[in-house]
Amino acid sequence: MSIDQTRAQVVGSVWQAIAQSGVDLSAVPYEQQEKLVGKIADSVMIAIDSMLDEEKAQPVEQPVDDTEETVLWEGRPFLSLVESYTLTSERLRVTKGLFSRNFENFELIRMQDLDVKQGMDERMFGIGDITIRGQDPSDPEIVLRNVHKPQEVYEILRKAWLNARKKYGLQFREFM
Repeated sequence: MSIDQTRAQVVGSVWQAIAQSGVDLSAVPYEQQEKLVGKIADSVMIAIDSMLDEEKAQPVEQPVDDTEETVLWEGRPFLSLVESYTLTSERLRVTKGLFSRNFENFELIRMQDLDVKQGMDERMFGIGDITIRGQDPSDPEIVLRNVHKPQEVYEILRKAWLNARKKYGLQFREFM
């Protein structure tokens, strides 16, 4: 379900709760009612996401010893219970599933391009999508959906990608 669909469902629930409460809002102009319901819906979505997020995704300090694989960032899509992301110094792992689990690993040295996309609604919630394209023939593209602070995550991912390429002696070549 998209953010817009989820928001529309929450807005509908708020309107329903107002109707069931018996509170008379006829003295409040309809535009003001809509604005209030929208703010309540946004606040509810953010509160639910915070409750789902046991610990906010934070960058992890890299140890001095770079021979060991270390976790650099962990996160999940906004309002998701069934998907999570883990970025290490070697790979990106996407975990899907609530009861059964599916793990997908994407090696950083196989990455070719990174992009960030943020719509207006996503900017309002501080989330966005990060698209990763690579050389993996089975899955050449991975999208990290609705990630908190996408620009910060993009920078962590970009630095990890460059460090992994440097570690294995891979260089970028541009053809003109």
